[in-house]
Amino acid sequence: MDAFAVSVTLGLSVKKPTVKEVLTPGVYFGLFQAVMPLIGYFAGIYFANMIQNSDHWIAFLLLGFIGGKMIKDSYSKEEKKIDKKPFRFRTMVLLGIATSIDALAVGITFAFLKTNIFKAILIIGFTTFFISTFGMKMGNKLGTKYESKAEFAGGAVLVILGFKILIEHLFF
Repeated sequence: MDAFAVSVTLGLSVKKPTVKEVLTPGVYFGLFQAVMPLIGYFAGIYFANMIQNSDHWIAFLLLGFIGGKMIKDSYSKEEKKIDKKPFRFRTMVLLGIATSIDALAVGITFAFLKTNIFKAILIIGFTTFFISTFGMKMGNKLGTKYESKAEFAGGAVLVILGFKILIEHLFF
């Protein structure tokens, strides 16, 4: 669901996305959501406490930074330029990590439960790909109708998502 929410936000950032732009969030998020449990699975018990103690802070900081920048930019007095590269490699990697870092701990759980890790990561990866692609299209449809508030809303979603992750891990 985190990847879906961020994909909706990315959809808000472009007027008329190409097929490549529509598929980009699905590819990145699907890949990260599949790879993180695999890494967690093989990392095993040794890293469990370290990952569980900091994953929420990392996600909170990354999402807060990116969302805060979007909110700041939404108040800019300059004439808005359409960002021709909203899916830069660096941004997509940071978002991929932020939305999937808690999956490292899930991978460790998979190891304890003796889950078929390859079947699990295929299901996770493909499901995330499709949900993220749908979210990108949905966000784009919303963005073209509500363009003036889209950047602020997208940034707010990322910041709220960061707080949600932090609060869930600290209090629940």
